[in-house]
Amino acid sequence: MLHLSQYFPITDPTLIFFVVLLMILISPIIMGRLRIPHIIGMVLAGVLVGKYGLDILERDASFELFGKVGLYYIMFLAGLEMDMEGMKKNKAQIITFGLLTFSIPFLLTYFTGTVLLDYTPAAALLLGCIMASNTLIAYPIVGRYGLTRHPSSTLSVGSSMLSLLLALVIMATVVNSAQGDGGGLFWLFFILKLAAYSIGLVMVIPRMTRWFLRRYSDAVMQFIFILATMFLSAALSAAIGVEGIFGAFYSGLILNRFIPKVSPLMSRIEFTGNALFIPYFLIGVGMLINVRLLFEGVRILWVVFAIVFFGTLGKAVAAYASAALFRLPRRTAHMMFGLTSAHAAGAIAIVMVGLKLPVSPGHFVFDNEVLNGIVIMILFTCIISTVVTERSAQSIRLENKEEPEMVKADDDEKMLIPVKYPEYADSLISLATMMRNPKLKRDLVALNVVYDDVNATRNQTEGQRLLEHLHQVASAGDVPMTTQVRIAANIANGIRHAFKEFQASEVIMGLHNRSEMSKGFWGQFTQSLYNGLSRQITIARIMQPLNTIRRIQVAVPSRAEFEPGFYRWLERLARVAGNLECRIVFHGRQDTLQLINNYIRNRHSNVRAEYMQMEHWNELPELASNVQEDHLFAIITARKGTISYKTAMERLPDEVNRHFRGKTLMIIFPDQYGDRMDNMTFTQPQHTEERSAYEVFREWIYKKGGIGHS
Repeated sequence: MLHLSQYFPITDPTLIFFVVLLMILISPIIMGRLRIPHIIGMVLAGVLVGKYGLDILERDASFELFGKVGLYYIMFLAGLEMDMEGMKKNKAQIITFGLLTFSIPFLLTYFTGTVLLDYTPAAALLLGCIMASNTLIAYPIVGRYGLTRHPSSTLSVGSSMLSLLLALVIMATVVNSAQGDGGGLFWLFFILKLAAYSIGLVMVIPRMTRWFLRRYSDAVMQFIFILATMFLSAALSAAIGVEGIFGAFYSGLILNRFIPKVSPLMSRIEFTGNALFIPYFLIGVGMLINVRLLFEGVRILWVVFAIVFFGTLGKAVAAYASAALFRLPRRTAHMMFGLTSAHAAGAIAIVMVGLKLPVSPGHFVFDNEVLNGIVIMILFTCIISTVVTERSAQSIRLENKEEPEMVKADDDEKMLIPVKYPEYADSLISLATMMRNPKLKRDLVALNVVYDDVNATRNQTEGQRLLEHLHQVASAGDVPMTTQVRIAANIANGIRHAFKEFQASEVIMGLHNRSEMSKGFWGQFTQSLYNGLSRQITIARIMQPLNTIRRIQVAVPSRAEFEPGFYRWLERLARVAGNLECRIVFHGRQDTLQLINNYIRNRHSNVRAEYMQMEHWNELPELASNVQEDHLFAIITARKGTISYKTAMERLPDEVNRHFRGKTLMIIFPDQYGDRMDNMTFTQPQHTEERSAYEVFREWIYKKGGIGHS
């Protein structure tokens, strides 16, 4: 018989690296399906392959080396991404909130550790540091709602930096005390060394960095210089008795203003860390977790509950007390609590210190019980933080009655039209011509993206021929057009990069004419495109010449008026209705229809508009009987996580195929806040799954049980 156990654990370095890369590749896909933060996915992958799991890999020296680098990388990126200007303007409030959000959970957790969990004072202090600090895991949500400059965001970011700094300082004192260096003379020298270290780096690093970046422009040299600075700061930090992660974090703060967040250098730093070092570190952490302890009794469950409850309670008390002190509204307090309640990078960094800090031969400050408890705590707090931040961001945005600022300027118009198939390319150009403002005299941009494969040359020639035809079509209507054939390994990335290159305002593209239902309703790349691009995307399925359209029917979701792209799509549809001289009927809620009515009367008084009540998005299939063959049915939808998004929108492909088959159709994803192209973090990756595992499982249950969809 073949015994697979003889081949495990794997010791060959090449195979070890292959398995690690495989986990880094697959984990985000699986976690995306399960809607679990990807940082947890890496840790769980480490649990699976470690000696306490399937024993596939041995935690060799590579995990020690890359893990150390990844740990420093986490703290370094935290310093680089701080908003220093916003913190300078609100110093007093940030310091107050920072002290409260550190001290309250610190004291509560210390009490929990010593009294309820019977930990040693050193372990309770480190546990307090873990829960007093926090990771801004939900910060991308704030950017998506355009609230990065909101007081809640500024206070949360600043207080997070301060609480982490205090946690690291207290951790350093615990480490030195555990090593027997806790006398009065030691503390005098420690304070002097810390002051000299802090002042010295502030004096030296900026001058050295400014000189180097001015003198050398080579991308590789700049990247190596930044990393060398980080590791030097970490080494000096360890030399004065403070953990190296403090030095990595501190160097990130100092280099913050030299590395803009949108610079190529920042992209290289983030890419290297997020692609390799940070996942390697997280997998190594998972390999230390003994999952068998979870089944040895209720002790671990009690540990997790106590840590999560009292730590989160402390963060909540600090947030709401600070908001009351600053006389901020309740929804701002919700946001402050949501942003400061998650624990991830800093918690893992501190718990790793405790696991290696000896208190007696063979015994350490933290054991595997604490490690397991902290990892599960990270999962729970990340979920709490994400849910609270999402709901409070929606509440704040809904309270803001101002006109969305993204489309206030009438001249923000340059339409990108990706084309591939000749059968609907002409119709897309006709649609774009009707949507554009001729007074601005802006070019239309027709784009053909070709896969970079063996047929690239032939497809490039065909694409050029198609674009020449479209140029003639546009010229006949006196419409200026720019064309480009682009070769790319990924079609969606090719369109996104062209969008940025041409500084386009929106995308107009075609939808397939297939009538059958399929999982790939949106096509091969459309979902990736609208998930990765924040500007308006119009997807059209034109079944007849546009000049034969007699009526436009528009389904508008509730709260659509709070989206930043509300007036852009409304302006485009009003222009189409005016050019076709047809009626346009808006279906939506009363408050939304009132705003649409005001806009049409003030900006397009010649358009014949009608307004019909549609209280719920579930009424969408009922509109099918009103949409005739010579109608254009426009559906205003939304991306996941936005204000007007509803779970019912996930059934849109099914409803379109079932109720609107063969109809001329237009699906519009409005403008959203933020630039999704430039957001690349390990916890918020660019790729998202179209359907979660829970949705697939629910559909399987329906199918097996013979339950039909309503």
